[in-house]
Amino acid sequence: MATNRTFTMIKPDAVKDGHTGAIIKQIEEAGFRIVALKKTQLTGERAGQFYAVHIERPFYKDLCAYMSSGTIVPMILEKENAVADFRKLIGATNPAQAEEGTIRKLFAKSIEANAIHGSDSDENATIEGSFFFANMEQY
Repeated sequence: MATNRTFTMIKPDAVKDGHTGAIIKQIEEAGFRIVALKKTQLTGERAGQFYAVHIERPFYKDLCAYMSSGTIVPMILEKENAVADFRKLIGATNPAQAEEGTIRKLFAKSIEANAIHGSDSDENATIEGSFFFANMEQY
């Protein structure tokens, strides 16, 4: 059953390049309500914990180094059918394959520096949101 919430984070490349406001504007214009938002930076250890599901993958260390390289903006978003609708809004992981007008088509540099993360399931949205936000931080 689909829920009404999903998790996202604007990645270090997009924050560094000054795209945070434009990305948030696009999210809100697509009908998402921001339930929680903060600006933070992951340590290498915290990035490793967040991406533990990928620990056996060859890109794991590079991913953790990249995600701890600068400021990120994690958010919990709310909308009917949030996970699926948000995945459509952000576009394919590879920005070269992303549809026109999607966040990754507009702001991503590469598969690795792809501007934004979006949860891939309702279960992961809950887990990932709880990694960054306590219940009292979600409005």
